[in-house]
Amino acid sequence: MSSAAQSPPATVSSASYAAAAVTMAHYKAADSKREQFRRYLEKSGVLDTLTKVLVALYEEPEKPNSALDFLKHHLGATTPENPEIELLRLELAEMKEKYEAIVEENKKLKTKLAQYEPPQEEKRAE
Repeated sequence: MSSAAQSPPATVSSASYAAAAVTMAHYKAADSKREQFRRYLEKSGVLDTLTKVLVALYEEPEKPNSALDFLKHHLGATTPENPEIELLRLELAEMKEKYEAIVEENKKLKTKLAQYEPPQEEKRAE
C-alpha cells in the first residue's frame, strides 16, 4: 500500500448547508406539484386512457406511418370548432331541406304539366 498522505476530510460551510437545504426544498416543491398533477391526471382518467391507446398502438401488427395520427384517431381528437363552421353547417342543413322541398315541388308540377300537354309524339305530327 502507498504511504501517501491522505487529504483531510472536506469541511462544509454553513452556507453550503443552507444552499443545499434551499435546493432540496425546491425539489420537494417541484416533486409535490408533479405528484399533484399526476394524481389529477389519474383521477380524471387521462392516464388510463393514454395507457390503453398506447397499448393498442404497441399491439398493432402493422405500425401506422404516423403514430400521432393513430393516437388522435383513437382518442377521438377533433380540431377545435370555429364558430363560423357551425354557422355554415346550420346553413347547409337549411339549404338541403329547401332543396328537397323544391325537388318535391318540381315533381308535382311536372305531373300537373303532363296532364295538360299532349304527349311528345302528337306534337311532332302537327
